[in-house]
Amino acid sequence: MALALDEPNESDKIYEVEGFKYIINQEFLEKAKPVKVDYGQIGFKITSGLEFGPPACSSCGTGGSCSTEQ
Repeated sequence: MALALDEPNESDKIYEVEGFKYIINQEFLEKAKPVKVDYGQIGFKITSGLEFGPPACSSCGTGGSCSTEQ
Protein backbone atom coordinates (compact mmCIF):
# COMPACT_ATOMS: atom_id res chain seq x y z
CA MET A 1 0.00 0.00 0.00
CA ALA A 2 1.09 3.54 -0.62
CA LEU A 3 -0.04 7.12 -0.24
CA ALA A 4 -0.81 9.23 -3.30
CA LEU A 5 -2.42 12.57 -4.01
CA ASP A 6 -6.03 12.13 -5.07
CA GLU A 7 -9.40 13.84 -5.18
CA PRO A 8 -12.31 12.19 -3.34
CA ASN A 9 -15.16 10.56 -5.21
CA GLU A 10 -18.48 8.99 -4.20
CA SER A 11 -16.95 5.64 -3.26
CA ASP A 12 -14.38 7.13 -0.85
CA LYS A 13 -14.29 7.63 2.90
CA ILE A 14 -12.53 10.82 4.08
CA TYR A 15 -10.77 11.16 7.42
CA GLU A 16 -9.16 14.36 8.68
CA VAL A 17 -6.50 13.89 11.36
CA GLU A 18 -4.24 16.65 12.68
CA GLY A 19 -4.65 18.78 9.56
CA PHE A 20 -4.14 15.92 7.07
CA LYS A 21 -7.00 14.58 4.94
CA TYR A 22 -6.88 10.86 4.18
CA ILE A 23 -9.06 9.47 1.41
CA ILE A 24 -9.61 5.73 1.09
CA ASN A 25 -11.92 3.70 -1.09
CA GLN A 26 -14.67 2.30 1.16
CA GLU A 27 -14.66 -1.15 -0.48
CA PHE A 28 -10.87 -1.43 -0.10
CA LEU A 29 -11.11 -0.21 3.50
CA GLU A 30 -13.45 -3.10 4.35
CA LYS A 31 -10.83 -5.57 3.06
CA ALA A 32 -7.81 -3.84 4.61
CA LYS A 33 -9.06 -2.63 7.98
CA PRO A 34 -7.73 -1.74 10.35
CA VAL A 35 -5.57 0.76 8.44
CA LYS A 36 -3.09 2.88 10.37
CA VAL A 37 -0.98 5.75 9.02
CA ASP A 38 1.98 6.90 11.13
CA TYR A 39 4.40 9.71 10.41
CA GLY A 40 8.01 9.56 11.54
CA GLN A 41 11.35 11.12 10.72
CA ILE A 42 11.59 9.32 7.37
CA GLY A 43 7.99 9.77 6.20
CA PHE A 44 4.70 7.94 6.33
CA LYS A 45 4.31 4.30 7.36
CA ILE A 46 1.11 2.43 6.50
CA THR A 47 -0.04 -0.75 8.20
CA SER A 48 -3.23 -2.70 7.64
CA GLY A 49 -4.97 -5.97 8.25
CA LEU A 50 -3.95 -7.22 4.80
CA GLU A 51 -1.52 -10.10 4.72
CA PHE A 52 1.16 -10.05 2.06
CA GLY A 53 3.31 -13.02 1.16
CA PRO A 54 7.08 -13.00 1.56
CA PRO A 55 9.07 -10.97 -0.96
CA ALA A 56 10.26 -12.69 -4.13
CA CYS A 57 13.86 -12.45 -2.91
CA SER A 58 15.62 -11.47 0.27
CA SER A 59 16.87 -8.10 -0.97
CA CYS A 60 13.55 -6.72 -2.27
CA GLY A 61 12.67 -3.54 -0.46
CA THR A 62 16.14 -3.18 1.00
CA GLY A 63 17.85 -1.45 -1.90
CA GLY A 64 19.39 -4.68 -3.20
CA SER A 65 18.85 -6.14 -6.63
CA CYS A 66 16.30 -8.86 -7.38
CA SER A 67 17.71 -9.43 -10.84
CA THR A 68 18.58 -13.01 -11.73
CA GLU A 69 20.94 -11.82 -14.48
CA GLN A 70 24.66 -11.98 -13.70
